[in-house]
Amino acid sequence: MSTDTTHRPQSLMLSFLGDQVLGRGVCVYSGSVIEVFARAGVGEHATRSTLTRMAARGLLRRQREGRRTYFGLTDRSEAILRDGERRIWQTGAVNDGWDGTWSLLGFSLPDSWQRQRHDLRAQLTWAGFGPLFSGLWIAPGAVDVAGIVAELGLAAHVKVFRATADIGMDVAEMIDDTWDLAGLARAYREFSDQWRPYGGRDAACAQDALALRLRLATDWLGVIRGDPRLPVEHLPGEWPAGPAQDLFRAVHERLDGPAKDAARRVIETVPVRAEA
Repeated sequence: MSTDTTHRPQSLMLSFLGDQVLGRGVCVYSGSVIEVFARAGVGEHATRSTLTRMAARGLLRRQREGRRTYFGLTDRSEAILRDGERRIWQTGAVNDGWDGTWSLLGFSLPDSWQRQRHDLRAQLTWAGFGPLFSGLWIAPGAVDVAGIVAELGLAAHVKVFRATADIGMDVAEMIDDTWDLAGLARAYREFSDQWRPYGGRDAACAQDALALRLRLATDWLGVIRGDPRLPVEHLPGEWPAGPAQDLFRAVHERLDGPAKDAARRVIETVPVRAEA
């Protein structure tokens, strides 16, 4: 079995940084990144271009040590990675502790604000919202969107409320109308089909464990990014998120030791130096 190698380099980069840089107070040598990405099927040019673009966007900081260039996190990229870390390891993919509340967000933007509308919708989707109506979005639980709204400069155009469904409201039907449940279930099943062969044997013997774990994390984050963590009690029976999450964690654990051994051999880091 071979895994898909058509991942977007930036998605792989975020997974790599979350695994090898986040919380360690280090910068990583560009040559190390190139070698790891080559193992994952990404060419040197694409890797260098990704590092350059992310630095230009404020997602990476450069640090020179002699003739070598190292890359570290910025406050912005650290916040993104911390959020992804929470989604993967803390909140998880199964919402079986829902308290019955919903977050409602209404917005009204000028017709000419196409970019702002796109950015807001993208951020709301990541935060678990779906479009109840054109300008009214809904998410399960109490979702804090103050940071999103402030960053986009849209506080004057957005209103947020907490609500509960009225008696007789068909919540399951509302969920099915608002979110693409079939597409979400398909994403979980495709992930499981792709990675199940690595769940019952020594995956490290099949391919490079470091590259394999990088692709595994990228695939998983790609799935849960589109999952609003809807209350499981209102989802169709045999919802595939739980089994897919169990598989992800099992394969990740199986790869952990060999991947760490490979990282020690391949990845060169230096401590973060205080910026002048």
